[in-house]
Amino acid sequence: MDQSDIAKLANLARLDINETTAAEVAGSINGILGLVDQLQNADTDGIAPMAHPQDAQQRLRKDEVSEENVREQFQAIAPEAEQGLYLVPKVID
Repeated sequence: MDQSDIAKLANLARLDINETTAAEVAGSINGILGLVDQLQNADTDGIAPMAHPQDAQQRLRKDEVSEENVREQFQAIAPEAEQGLYLVPKVID
């Protein structure tokens, strides 16, 4: 990648990147792409793929109610609530 590629990407992402920063970003991205190339060249013949790097089971808690329902108390102190819902100002026209 060169600075012109970074400029195109910055334009698409609506980012304001100057030439100095674009050169630094291009160098960083080229370094990362170089590492990806090294990984792609690694010999993986005879290696079985893993579903998960640790292959560990996650301990799950029991699905039990552990707290009281205090929704009515929270709704009582809310600025505006109606039929169990919190009312907020309109954000998007």
